[in-house]
Amino acid sequence: MSVSASPGEVPQARERILDAAAEAFMADGFVAATIDDVARLVGATKGLVYYHFRSKFDLLLAVYEEAMRRTRVAVEPLATSDADGRTRLTAMAVAHEQNLMEHLAYHQVVHQVVRGEMSLSLKSRQRDALLAANQLRADHEHLFRRVVEEGIADGSLRAMDAALATRTLLSSLNSVDTWFRPRPGQSVDDLHTLATQIVDLLIGGFAAQQ
Repeated sequence: MSVSASPGEVPQARERILDAAAEAFMADGFVAATIDDVARLVGATKGLVYYHFRSKFDLLLAVYEEAMRRTRVAVEPLATSDADGRTRLTAMAVAHEQNLMEHLAYHQVVHQVVRGEMSLSLKSRQRDALLAANQLRADHEHLFRRVVEEGIADGSLRAMDAALATRTLLSSLNSVDTWFRPRPGQSVDDLHTLATQIVDLLIGGFAAQQ
């Protein structure tokens, strides 16, 4: 089926498809969800989905990459301020957590990938592509680890294993997707407040003793 789109419509259509795919993969899992499910959520034919993405796997990869792109945009600028390590780490963690809550379906898909829930259904070349995409997560973790190390060095964080601290922090932040579900009327400010409360509980254990 041939589907045409004007240049101005392409980015919007692609974004709608990614949003729908994230919702479908979150609801049913990557293996069970179908392109028909995605098309139904978009309100279009599956020909439109295939116009933008060659396969369900390519769609999964795009959702994964978009999740990490949004996280990077929210977090990365906070890593390079003039503040001490603890202040920067706290701001980064709040931004990461708020981003997870605002884009919950995307992060649920990332966690499906991390848990390997679709690995048995992938071909060798697809697993290789997924490994390459996983570097985005590794880069994100490295950014946090660098700030933890700088906080230890400047004395705003206590002496500890930086790698272990970083992975503990990120895994704790990411686990919120197991219980968090947005409520009707919940504002961005509400999400920011909740993210701040969660991070305060977590990073309090990292702080240097006064």
